[in-house]
Amino acid sequence: MFGAGLSSASWGFKLGREALKGITQPDTRPTNNLAGTQGNSNRREELVLLKEEKIVLNVKNTIINGGVVEKKTTVGESHQKQGKVESGQINQPQQTFPIISSDAGVVLEINDIRRWGNSIVLDVNLKNKGDRAVRFLYSFLNIKDEQGRVISASTEDLPGELPPNARRYYGIITIPVALLDNAKEISLELTDYPDQKLDLKISKIKID
Repeated sequence: MFGAGLSSASWGFKLGREALKGITQPDTRPTNNLAGTQGNSNRREELVLLKEEKIVLNVKNTIINGGVVEKKTTVGESHQKQGKVESGQINQPQQTFPIISSDAGVVLEINDIRRWGNSIVLDVNLKNKGDRAVRFLYSFLNIKDEQGRVISASTEDLPGELPPNARRYYGIITIPVALLDNAKEISLELTDYPDQKLDLKISKIKID
């Protein structure tokens, strides 16, 4: 009877062992946990290094571009900007010389306008392509700004009498800046003396 009990116990142990095949106990050894921790740590360091490299690259690009982050512009945007600049330049009014006024064969030309000290200087010339001499009294020279205010001026080297030889006679008209009072444009008008038949007039002369 004792032998039968021992045989039954042996047979039960064998069945239990077969049933537990394939089931393993979790590995709680400190060395294995340390290895797993190191693996995870290495992966995190790789991620951090990648982020740092990207940040350093961005900083370098910013420094190279003068502290401004580079903005890529498409070809279309570049053409649009260039078109705006060109159109702005084309639309800006520019004064060309000489500015000419003529009447009855007598010609008045403004060749240049310049700043000289505290004055605005107009380089001018007169010529007479007519058949008779013309006399001028330059106190009759009438100069006004765009607001219609009369401005005093002085003349130098312009002839009192202009012979009919089509030759140019050069001189200057000088206007004190203090009298312009921030004027942007002036007009001038000159007539002969004493007949006062000529009307040499130039308007919208830009002085600013």
